[in-house]
Amino acid sequence: MINDAHCHFFSPCFFQALDKDPSSVYRRLQWDDPGDSERLADRWIREMDANGVGRAALIASVPGDESSVAAAVARHPGRIVGFFMVDPARADAPARAKHALSDQGLTGVCLFPAMHHVPLEDERSLRVVQAASGCPGAVVFVHCGRLSVGVRDKLGLPSRFDFALGDPIALSRVAAAFPDVPFIVPHFGAGRFADVLAAAGACPNVHLDTSSSNSWIRDVPGLDLARVFASALAAAGATRLLFGTDSSNFPRGWQRGIYADQRAALDRLRVNDEDKALIFGGNFERLFPHRSS
Repeated sequence: MINDAHCHFFSPCFFQALDKDPSSVYRRLQWDDPGDSERLADRWIREMDANGVGRAALIASVPGDESSVAAAVARHPGRIVGFFMVDPARADAPARAKHALSDQGLTGVCLFPAMHHVPLEDERSLRVVQAASGCPGAVVFVHCGRLSVGVRDKLGLPSRFDFALGDPIALSRVAAAFPDVPFIVPHFGAGRFADVLAAAGACPNVHLDTSSSNSWIRDVPGLDLARVFASALAAAGATRLLFGTDSSNFPRGWQRGIYADQRAALDRLRVNDEDKALIFGGNFERLFPHRSS
């Protein structure tokens, strides 16, 4: 069983946030027009079927795009788990988060402190976490460490991010204050590896997702993906690692190479089949139990 805990749902709204003429974006990137949310959801399901992926978390990747991924969840409730991004600087962020989690069928609220320039321990971020804590089954996804948005780089758009705000140590204090809320940190902390291991070691509600190429590893002498997994397993155990790819656009589709690399790293470590099953699917099932259609 393969479940992917980290994919991006690049809806029409996402492209409209990049350019008033989305068709020009598709042409410049040589990406497919996503069509409407239902059509894009169907394409994701075909892609998942072609690669043996049972379920996936799809992230609405601009603030205010909850309805797009909500439509995808409504269309395929047994296959798609909906995440959405909020900007805590917006006054309506807590209300939007509560509405999405309680009324729109979504599950994960995503905070990007470096992008939105709001520290995790700022009252504005804490109000969003508080809203999530009141919604049974909700999780809080927090991007820590380095942040790059590939599509913005390809289009030559500025990305004024403050990496200091993606602080896993601050996350550990927030997670300790909300012990019943599962927190997910993507990309093994994206370059803040030691700090994210400390956070996971201190807080049993902090989970790590394994997604992306994890290119930050190249900047750490002597580190490779197998060693990253070994340290993460020692700090968090197999029950708090969630496989992800960071897949996003079409026609590129689901990133099987990332799955293969991660599988090979775990094989190199001789991780047992039970623990691999948890990482590649079982932990996803526990955090995101099936909803009826």
